[in-house]
Parts: sequence; C-alpha cells; structure tokens
Amino acid sequence: MKVLISTDIEGVAGVVSPQQTRAGNPEYERARLLMTAEANAAIAGAFDAGADEVLVNDSHGDYRNMPAELLDPRARYVLGKPRYLGMMGGVEEGVTAVCMVGYHSRAQGRGILAHTINSFAFARVSFNGQELGEAGIYGALAGAYGASVVMASGDDAFIEEHRPLFPHAVFVQTKRATGQTSGLSLSPAESCAAIRAGVMQALENHGRANPLLLQAPVTVRIQTQTPALADLFCQWPTLQRLGGDEIGFEAPTVEAAVRMVNCLSAMSALLR
Repeated sequence: MKVLISTDIEGVAGVVSPQQTRAGNPEYERARLLMTAEANAAIAGAFDAGADEVLVNDSHGDYRNMPAELLDPRARYVLGKPRYLGMMGGVEEGVTAVCMVGYHSRAQGRGILAHTINSFAFARVSFNGQELGEAGIYGALAGAYGASVVMASGDDAFIEEHRPLFPHAVFVQTKRATGQTSGLSLSPAESCAAIRAGVMQALENHGRANPLLLQAPVTVRIQTQTPALADLFCQWPTLQRLGGDEIGFEAPTVEAAVRMVNCLSAMSALLR
C-alpha cells in the first residue's frame, strides 16, 4: 500500500492567524514545526496500518515549509514549486490512498483562515457547477489518478463542507472555528495523537473509500476578488469573461483544470 500525505498549515492545531502562515514572521517559525509534527503523526499512523511506502507532500505556500531533517525518515518528501500536480504532487507515483492533514475550508467559508488556493485572487472556484475548496479540487485530481481520499484533518467548518465529498473518509477535528482568525484548538500533542489514530483507522478500511471522480471535460468558473483580476486573467485568449468579476473556461481533464487555475494564481502576482 502506497500512501500520500498532503500537508497544509491553516488547519493545524494552534494555527489561527495569517502571521503564522507566512514566512518571515516569528510565529511562522513555530507554526511550521506544528505542521511538521502533524505530518509525522500521519506518517506514523500510515506505517502503523501497514503502509509499504509513504510520501509526504508539503502543500502550503511555496511548498517548502517543513524542515526536512525533522520529518520521519521512513517517508519520502515532495517539496518545492512549480510542480504540475501542486498539492497532490506524488499521487502519480502509484498512490492508492491520500490523507489530507492541516486542510481548511473554502473561500467565503466560515472556517479559520478560509480560502481557495490564493486568497488574493479567488473568491469562489467551481468545477462542473460545484463550488470546491482546495480539498475538493485536489481530491478530484487524486481521483483522476485512481486514488481515494481516506482521511482529512482540520477545523469543524472544513469537515462540515467536505464530508459529503468524501463520505467514507475519517475526519479528525483539530479545532473549532469561532471566526476567521479565532478558534478553540486541541493541544498539539492531542491533535497529533488523534491524527495518528485517524490515519491508522482510515488505512485499515481504505478499501471502502471510492475516488472522487468528475466528468470531463471540466467546466471551470472563477469569481475573482476584483474586476481588475478578471481583466488580467482574460489576457489568456481561451478564457471567457462572464461578468465583472467572473471568468470561465473549459478544460479537457481535471489535471488540466487544476494546472490552469494554478497558472492564474501565479499570474495574479502581477497585481499585488
């Protein structure tokens, strides 16, 4: 059994502030260690369940947050960008089960630090008429490679949003959202223990989970944060302007759709 653990930071226990997610802040240096600890807990749970191989994907920001020397040496580390599969990098290695650790709710959601891929650029992202956050988008990408999301951790808003997408997954609640930048959190030790147990439970029953499959071609609709961003993105000739702050395009596959969205995210830096 080959397992991919995709790790973000906003859903990690003890993380509630943007300063904790951005390199260059003293609080970030502490938060990245909390992220690493939760990744190690997931790795341990995977090997407890009998995994033959585990890949851990650094999926936050510039994809190089967790100090490599602090990660469980039994796992292989997927890090750095650009990479075509983003937060699912490594799934192409023959992975059958995916665990999402430290994830968060989608843009305009009520969860802690809620956003979708790029909080500056995107207000809403929909694939085939269904609004999705990062877990849904990348869960569908995993599904396109035949892999199922079997476990996910984050706050209560994240879990409420994503349980319908992954009905057989084991969800671990690390904190309860009381606002965009406030919550009631487990201690790091308690969160790590729950994640390790959750991953072990999920992988012992991973045959029950089905991949999230989206029909191709994929129709993508994006509400941008400002009309200026829609102006910028529509420099791309194949994109359509659907409204003042809304754009759309059709992609032949889920992977192509994800890669296009990530290209738009990178383009948005021109207006920062």
